[in-house]
Amino acid sequence: MDLSKRVSLWSVEEVLEWMQEQYPTQIDMLHKAIVKHGISGRALLRLKEHHLELLGVEAEEQQQEILQDLLLLRVQEEINDLDDICSGENDN
Repeated sequence: MDLSKRVSLWSVEEVLEWMQEQYPTQIDMLHKAIVKHGISGRALLRLKEHHLELLGVEAEEQQQEILQDLLLLRVQEEINDLDDICSGENDN
């Protein structure tokens, strides 16, 4: 998975690829829900615990693992945003 592309720009297929790499034992359950709901990178970054329950992730341990990984993706997205802001300031 190419993590150089911003998560917010990921397609549904790229979200599926990331989920497959992160959670290979849960991908069957997640695949259907991600496709059904059209979860792109932008939507992935907004997922919360209750969304995971709706997607079929019922075990609290699994939810926490996914939420931790989503937090890391959000932090990376924020870093990218800050980089964009700083590089924009240098262009002036």
